[in-house]
Amino acid sequence: MHVGCVAKINPEAPLDKVCVLSCGISTGLGASINVAKPPKGSTVAIFGLGVVGLAAAEDARITGASRITGVDLNASRFEEARKFGCTEFVNLKDHTKPVQ
Repeated sequence: MHVGCVAKINPEAPLDKVCVLSCGISTGLGASINVAKPPKGSTVAIFGLGVVGLAAAEDARITGASRITGVDLNASRFEEARKFGCTEFVNLKDHTKPVQ
């Protein structure tokens, strides 16, 4: 296995949670850093505020996006998403037409 694919974790860490977080964070950050590449001051919309979406929001925040809109069906995710950089939110259940 390549060294870039291995990470040491605390033996007491719950493996069912560590595995999901590992994949979600690398996927979300990777998509933002390597594909979207939001420039400083940009406006970003993130559809889905699970682990992948939160990691993408974190990268948008780090790279200096001025507006980061989190879009999700579950409004209970909005408070946590604010900690990762989302500045505004859209709940798809509040709209009858597509928001994109």
